[in-house]
Amino acid sequence: MKTHILTLLCIFIGTLSSFAESEKDSVKVHFRVSKTNIDRDFYGNGATLDSIFSKLIADSISSPTHRLIGVKVTGAASPEGSVDFNKYLSEKRAEAIFNEFRSRGLLEDSLAVFTYIGRDWKGLKSEVEADGNVPFKSDVMMLLERITGPNPPSHPLTELKAIHNGVPYRYLHTNLFPELRASRLTVEYERLLPEINIPDIQLDYPEISTEITESILPLPYNCLGEVKECKPFYMGLKTNMLYDALLLPNIGAEFYVGKNISLTADWMYGWWDRDRSHYYWRAYGGNLGARWWFGKKAHEKPLTGHHLGLFAGVVTYDFELGKGGIMGGIPRGTLWDRCNFISGIEYGYSLPVARRLNIDFSLAFGYMAGKYLKYEPKYGFYIWQSTHHLRWLGPTKAEISLVWLIGCDNYNRTKGGKR
Repeated sequence: MKTHILTLLCIFIGTLSSFAESEKDSVKVHFRVSKTNIDRDFYGNGATLDSIFSKLIADSISSPTHRLIGVKVTGAASPEGSVDFNKYLSEKRAEAIFNEFRSRGLLEDSLAVFTYIGRDWKGLKSEVEADGNVPFKSDVMMLLERITGPNPPSHPLTELKAIHNGVPYRYLHTNLFPELRASRLTVEYERLLPEINIPDIQLDYPEISTEITESILPLPYNCLGEVKECKPFYMGLKTNMLYDALLLPNIGAEFYVGKNISLTADWMYGWWDRDRSHYYWRAYGGNLGARWWFGKKAHEKPLTGHHLGLFAGVVTYDFELGKGGIMGGIPRGTLWDRCNFISGIEYGYSLPVARRLNIDFSLAFGYMAGKYLKYEPKYGFYIWQSTHHLRWLGPTKAEISLVWLIGCDNYNRTKGGKR
């Protein structure tokens, strides 16, 4: 009986000596935008890699008490850019970090299992959950729950950019997206317990299979060159078609500066005359202003929908149709004398009509002041008749402008400008 107990005890101790404690080491490497090569000077990659290299060589790979059993490699990309290109970036980034270890003789291909995430929405969701400074965080989290759920939207990036006029997207792009442009390598190994030698007892230990099927790296997508990062920018170039119809060429520009605010500038210049018939049609001047955009459409995309604005400008003119004429401002006077001054408030609506075109309707009320002359053409001269002070309170500007939308992400997606 004692002999059987001793035999069982020896078998138990011998089996215990073959048990191993599983351990893991992991390293994360970051990449620059649209890059797949590892830059050791970026994001502390060099120090991170040197640290894990030293640990693997000293504690696991070269140690007789460790046995390497698996390698997991994951590549990922931030959400901006096309789906295909982000899938390609994920594959090449995973391959890049694995090659860093393989080139040093630390890992074997047969142990590697690769995962390619592409657009790392789950990673973004985790980053947003941990960041208390994300603007409109609840709305962003609601969308990310849909994106990572069983029925994701067909255009998740577009919906993310549209939340509150792009304010959360710009924060995520600057502060959280860099964390997602990364690949991670996890090494799993066994730390073996010291063997206990039992004299005169021979036990056959079962072998533990360490074979892990290698994933096959798919060929890269057909992608030529690098895709430049797209930073949101909203601008409009426009011409007032009412002025064009009056033979007063004009051009304007509008720049979106954030928080539903845009800045505007416009200029007109028409200088037509037929001196023999005393026909003059002349005007030039311009305005500077600011607009506040509001309403549902304005929150979906900048420079669209309702707007209220303030503006101020100068204008001079000379109109004569063969009889008496009117000239705005006093020739050869001071700057304050040569022009009439306009200021006021405007309301308008910018309507999408094509992918990159809007028509902007607006009407302004305000105050116009200055001096103007009345004259008559006689005896080959222009005879001054009288000088007047202009003080006008009422409609000061009407606009039906054709607007060309310029900038990354500045195009119409809904009816009238559908892709």
